[in-house]
Amino acid sequence: MAQEIELKFIINHDGITALRQHLNTLTQEHQDAAQLLNIYYETPDNWLRRHDMGLRIRGEGERYEMTMKIAGRVVGGLHQRPEYNIDLDKPELALEKLPAEVWPQGELPAELARRVQPLFSTDFAREKWWVNEGESRIEIALDLGEVKAGEHQEAICELELELMSGRTEDVLKLSRQLVVLGVLRQGSLSKAARGYHLAQGNAPREVKPLDVLRLPAKASVEQGMEAALEKALAHWQYHEELWIRGNADARPEIQNAIALIRHTLTLFGGLVPRKASAHLRDLLTQVEATLASDISAETAACDTKTAQAKLALTEWLVTRGWRTFVDAKGQSKLADSLKRFADIQLSRVAAELRKTFMHPLGDAYADQLPRLSREIDSVLLLAGYYDTAATQRWLEEWQGLRHVIATRQQYEIEIFRNSALNAEPFWLHSGKR
Repeated sequence: MAQEIELKFIINHDGITALRQHLNTLTQEHQDAAQLLNIYYETPDNWLRRHDMGLRIRGEGERYEMTMKIAGRVVGGLHQRPEYNIDLDKPELALEKLPAEVWPQGELPAELARRVQPLFSTDFAREKWWVNEGESRIEIALDLGEVKAGEHQEAICELELELMSGRTEDVLKLSRQLVVLGVLRQGSLSKAARGYHLAQGNAPREVKPLDVLRLPAKASVEQGMEAALEKALAHWQYHEELWIRGNADARPEIQNAIALIRHTLTLFGGLVPRKASAHLRDLLTQVEATLASDISAETAACDTKTAQAKLALTEWLVTRGWRTFVDAKGQSKLADSLKRFADIQLSRVAAELRKTFMHPLGDAYADQLPRLSREIDSVLLLAGYYDTAATQRWLEEWQGLRHVIATRQQYEIEIFRNSALNAEPFWLHSGKR
């Protein structure tokens, strides 16, 4: 088994030549483009997908390789996951050659070999460079081609940095040097993910409003913060992809994602000092200014500051960059129960909202929109342990108030304000009298 660690970027097609020229200045270790054909397999009931597994055969010339990738972690386009590679004599699956540890029950499921069948394929030319960075050796792959599923297809125009040996930090360091070219954006959708979408009919991807963050039982405060930031980054990248594909309604969700990052840093600010995220927050400010301007989706996504901000957040999460700023007492608090933290913080949110909206504000309601949005986001990040229906009822009241304020429905504001103030708390130790 190998632990695959790679960072994926989508390339602005107009920047391919400039990117290739820059890569040639980094190293003399270069391999001309070779054509790769990959066939991905699945069962009719998506058994592999449901178990977070990906199965393919790759052909390069007369050489064939079967690869199984299993569940790992993806943060902002940085993929960290186990993969198993088996050399083949011919382009035919040989599932029995995979080790037992691959399978959920410790053995090859009966009938699986008979049920898997080709689902989609990728056909692309891969050009490679090898770079020594810091303590590490990194392979850089430029992939140009297409992914196909039945009558559907879309272009592949990607750059992948894969850690061959050394440290993840060096992959991120090299990436920081590359994004300043202004032709790259982090891509969280793998070729396989796009292939699955095409195979399912290539339905238009829809704008998704922010929802409640769900977390495993007994998560720590630190795990909650990490999950919140990963959720915000994924929301950003998903809607950036939609915006580039022509959905203008996705643009506000990118701004909401950036706001969620800020709100997360504020929510956990009592445990993580502001100086730990100062550089990230400065970059976010510049991205917000870019998004507020008259700019195209492709230009905004590949803008240097946008690329640097997403990469900075990715690095902060992967390396847990806040830990060097937190003392032993702070580390103990981060290791504490997220559920206990949520009970306390939700009570504080409710108290803050009650204090702010207890009395009519006349013409000053719009001034409180940033505060209202921040508190609603805090609830979205903390409410995952509570009854879904009760949580939703509470949120709908305050989201309704935010909507009528934002849309200047002056006659409705007082109705929604009173209704929100009377919403039944759904958390413990709410302090309601």
